[in-house]
Amino acid sequence: MTDAKSDFLKTVQERGYMHQCTDLEELDKKASSGIVTAYIGFDCTAPSLHVGSLLPIMMLRTLQKTGHKPVVLMGGGTTLVGDPSGKDESRKMLTTEGIQANMDGIKKIFSKFLTFAPEGEEGGPTDAVMVNNADWLGGLNYIDFLRDFGPHFTVNRMMAFDSVKLRLEREQPLTFLEFNYMILQAYDFLELNRNMDCTLQMGGSDQWGNIVNGVELTRRVDGTEVYGLTTPLLTTSSGAKMGKTAAGAVWLNAEQLSPYDYWQYWRNTEDADVGRFLRLFTELPLDEIARLENLEGQDINEAKKVLADEATRMCHGDEAARAAHETAQKTFEQGQLGGDLPSFDIARSELEAGIATFAALVKVGFCKSNGEARRFVKGGGARINDEQVKDENHPVTLTDLNDDGVVKVSAGKKRHALLRAV
Repeated sequence: MTDAKSDFLKTVQERGYMHQCTDLEELDKKASSGIVTAYIGFDCTAPSLHVGSLLPIMMLRTLQKTGHKPVVLMGGGTTLVGDPSGKDESRKMLTTEGIQANMDGIKKIFSKFLTFAPEGEEGGPTDAVMVNNADWLGGLNYIDFLRDFGPHFTVNRMMAFDSVKLRLEREQPLTFLEFNYMILQAYDFLELNRNMDCTLQMGGSDQWGNIVNGVELTRRVDGTEVYGLTTPLLTTSSGAKMGKTAAGAVWLNAEQLSPYDYWQYWRNTEDADVGRFLRLFTELPLDEIARLENLEGQDINEAKKVLADEATRMCHGDEAARAAHETAQKTFEQGQLGGDLPSFDIARSELEAGIATFAALVKVGFCKSNGEARRFVKGGGARINDEQVKDENHPVTLTDLNDDGVVKVSAGKKRHALLRAV
């Protein structure tokens, strides 16, 4: 199908969100004739989601803005098991306390992208809802569950899924615990369909097998038609995976990554990715995006700034986006110290004794280890107060403090941070 009739699928196709769908024409009819309730699951493996989860979040946002109801499923139960999809080895086992702490951090993200009913009030037909699959998975009787749902899954079929096949091909163990994950995720869809009339599960392309399992289980057990829709696996033009940089994960929570660093991540987008990312991660009109992506030479940097502004505004708000833009402008274009640069406290006594340049790079998070930092300095990438340093042991001392009591530490031309004496 090329010409969707529903606003939802039309937007999905136009902006590049579409990868696979179990029955696109029927889903389009359903989305054209009434409200579709759809969900995406998010396991709680870290205290924040990162940019790799942004595309599914934008799908939920698009769903709601085109008149449908999004359900955010927190994987309080499935995180105890661990999704083997896309993994070469088993995930680290988390405690229930650790999962809850991660969930508390992740929950804060969604209110920036979706509209929920005010606390204590009954939601409207398209208000977003958040649920936790621990509420129904935690109370399952194992024997009853196996008898009711086990016959609907064959080991032959499960062995054919990429998440299983790739692990075995690489001779990495796949535990029985992980093997159960796809059954539990399929049961989530059945549960949400029964209790919330949820008829669509969405997710990344690596979730296709798990989603199809849920679609088929719901049809077989209850005779209900439901649908699955996936987004493409996102990589940059150079092949790098979205959400990761040399400095670490690009987190969506400000506690894990400052709005300035988030802005810089988008500002540093490769030229060939600007148009695609503007379509996926902003809500600018398509004709404006076409204009921006056709800019050439140095002008393409203006498009990157628009991308950074819009993406940061959506995730962190207008004020944070404006402050990040102004800080970058002062730092890179006017040669000043921007007030929104990441700042790290250091004891004045430590500066009095002197801290080696390699140690300063580790302290501000530009390098993960002393060895990596030493190599970086020797390679000529380190600067203290904009002066290149090639001796990894060169001391940063009190004499390097400016009038505001800070030292500027730089890694290359684009990463800057401040050491603040306390």
